[in-house]
Amino acid sequence: MSVLLRAPAAMMYRMQMILTGKQYHAGMVIAILLTLAITVQTAIAGQNMRNPLSIKLPEPRTDDGTSVEQALRNRRSVRTFAAEPLKLSEVAQLLWSAQGITNRDGLRTAPSAGALYPLEVYLVAGSVNDLPGGIWHYLPDNHRLEHLSDTDVRPTLAHAALDQAWIREAAAVVVFTAIYERTTRKYGKRGMRYVHIEAGHAAENLFLQAVSLGLNTVIVGAFQDDAIRNTLGLPEDHVPLILMPVGR
Repeated sequence: MSVLLRAPAAMMYRMQMILTGKQYHAGMVIAILLTLAITVQTAIAGQNMRNPLSIKLPEPRTDDGTSVEQALRNRRSVRTFAAEPLKLSEVAQLLWSAQGITNRDGLRTAPSAGALYPLEVYLVAGSVNDLPGGIWHYLPDNHRLEHLSDTDVRPTLAHAALDQAWIREAAAVVVFTAIYERTTRKYGKRGMRYVHIEAGHAAENLFLQAVSLGLNTVIVGAFQDDAIRNTLGLPEDHVPLILMPVGR
């Protein structure tokens, strides 16, 4: 945004100097206006390259009527899914349950050692109403999805997860990754244990939320880390921990 503001500001200053100096040369004014337009267009294009498409998710519900006891009683690992799409509101609810913001201080649905939040959550969308397929990154701070790729990588994920077919057949797959350094820089090696505890909390939150929505899911931990990282295009410091295919 700073680039977008600085260049036009310089052009406008030059325009002001010309006009106040009574230099009404038409060609000069037109040239500056054209340059200004091109500069703004280029800056916007550059900004869009740095900030890819993002989608604001529907606001999460907090009173759907399902008790914690009911969700706990009905929670089961399910590996078969119907060929039906998920709703965007359901995806939004699942992601919020895993890492959503729950108060003004930025605290989230899952506890985190030192409130350092080392987890990053990705969504591989295959069949979700009102959401283009591909790879998305969940942004808890403003409850949005950032679009990273339009490629449906469910088959590749399934292959990386030792050919577990239910990953390929699910409407979507939620991927939990960890940036250990966010926690270990404060807690040392012990921090790795705290990250794993947090991942368990977040995954169980999503599990119980799926039950309350009438959806099926399962936790998958058997996969090749590098293959998952390469498939999703993850940064080197992102370590994949859990895959959760979700469907009806």
